[in-house]
Amino acid sequence: MIVWLNGTFGAGKTSTANELVPLIPGARYFDPEQVGMMLQTVSDMPPVGDFQHWNPWRALVVETAVRLLDYLGGVLVMPQTVLVEEYWREIHAGLGKAGIPLHHFVLHTDQATLARRINGDSATISGWRLEHLPVYEDAFPWLSREGRVVDTTELQPAEVARIVAAGVGHA
Repeated sequence: MIVWLNGTFGAGKTSTANELVPLIPGARYFDPEQVGMMLQTVSDMPPVGDFQHWNPWRALVVETAVRLLDYLGGVLVMPQTVLVEEYWREIHAGLGKAGIPLHHFVLHTDQATLARRINGDSATISGWRLEHLPVYEDAFPWLSREGRVVDTTELQPAEVARIVAAGVGHA
């Protein structure tokens, strides 16, 4: 099984994932962003603003998840923002074809809270993250249809993790 934590930057995906792993027996953390980081080391990749635009990223995320689950079993907790519906459908279809149950959660909060969290983060790409807030707003209608929305505005990551764990049958 895969528990995918989606939502924009600052919604609490990584913090929630770290709290969630101990709550689900056999769960492991897998960051799909590392697949993008690997692809960035390949010479002559076409320039893109986001590694998700590379076709291999989506296929390799699916293939890596499949291989990890075949090897380790259990559950993968995967925090990753995916705001392009076509990309999400590609990932979802690939995991479905592999027979892997997928639980998709969208961690959501209001724009002011997101901006405060992003500005308070020590990450050096806060400007890039802030620029993606309107993209998230535009994607929210399809995200809310494709995943279970969890409002993180007033919740700590441990509380969000308990909600997600209950949502996949591990209360």
